[in-house]
Amino acid sequence: MEHNPAASWIAQAADAAQQQGAGNLLRIVLVVMVLGCVLTAWFLLRGYKRKDD
Repeated sequence: MEHNPAASWIAQAADAAQQQGAGNLLRIVLVVMVLGCVLTAWFLLRGYKRKDD
């Protein structure tokens, strides 16, 4: 096993990410956006709950 300097490893990772495209990043952004919308809706709609005591 040969030793690669850190700069070489980072350059290889950047090349691999460029070839892969934005698929994983897009999935993460979409999941975070959907969760944010759900949490925002819950936060806003919980104020409309009435307590008829």
